[in-house]
Amino acid sequence: MASVGGKHVKLLGGWASPFVIRTRIALNLKGVDYEFLEEVFGVKSELLLESNPVYKKIPVLIHEGKPICESMIIVQYIDDIWAAKGSAILPANPYEGAIHRF
Repeated sequence: MASVGGKHVKLLGGWASPFVIRTRIALNLKGVDYEFLEEVFGVKSELLLESNPVYKKIPVLIHEGKPICESMIIVQYIDDIWAAKGSAILPANPYEGAIHRF
């Protein structure tokens, strides 16, 4: 079971999803330990439905019991929360950051 500073981090996703892969790369770049919870294609777990009730899709990052959805939002969150760990993932320049997120 993975934790960061005593705070449990979970990632709900599927191994083949490019959006989940993007999120996993960000977590790995920052050196964040996390628990990967594989979602079966076509079957939505209770945790996924509770964590993303509107869109019901992966990836979902759960940090300190709070869900964060959408891969680019998750990457920005990872970059902000673990700013002291490793290099920044997203550019500091607002224009370059916007282009990166596009």
